[in-house]
Amino acid sequence: VDYRAVVHQVGAGEVAGKVDEILRNHDCRSVVISPDLPDDVRPGELDPTVDDGLSAYDLDKLDAVVTTSAVGIARTGTIVLDHTDGQARRALSLVPDVHVCVIRADQVVTSVPQATAVLRPSVEQGRPLTWISGPSATSDIELNRVEGVHGPRNLEVILVR
Repeated sequence: VDYRAVVHQVGAGEVAGKVDEILRNHDCRSVVISPDLPDDVRPGELDPTVDDGLSAYDLDKLDAVVTTSAVGIARTGTIVLDHTDGQARRALSLVPDVHVCVIRADQVVTSVPQATAVLRPSVEQGRPLTWISGPSATSDIELNRVEGVHGPRNLEVILVR
């Protein structure tokens, strides 16, 4: 919340419906997903584009991406993707304007050291990690905040209880 992400808490059977609601609220007409996104997370109202190595140019034409996540950190409000199991390749989480990220409550740890312990196998296997603490943002020389420069302007997290 401190980083302007929107967090929704839902039950296990409510995820796909919440994904559809979020995409509607952002007026999304297109969404991209990884081929291994679980069925219970897939949007039902939009016919998703399944990534088969889309170029950055092609990804830029899509409104949103839906992913899962590897771990969440309660103290910092950070979610981490290691780009396995429905998390998509890194470009998908960085190019579309809306990122809908699903995380289960049992994937949330308290601190960064606990998260790094969870992520250790991914690091040892050489997987990239994407640490996300809200929509992409930066500040110019006059400290004016600008969102969406280096990634999605909108981050919507679905926490599955």
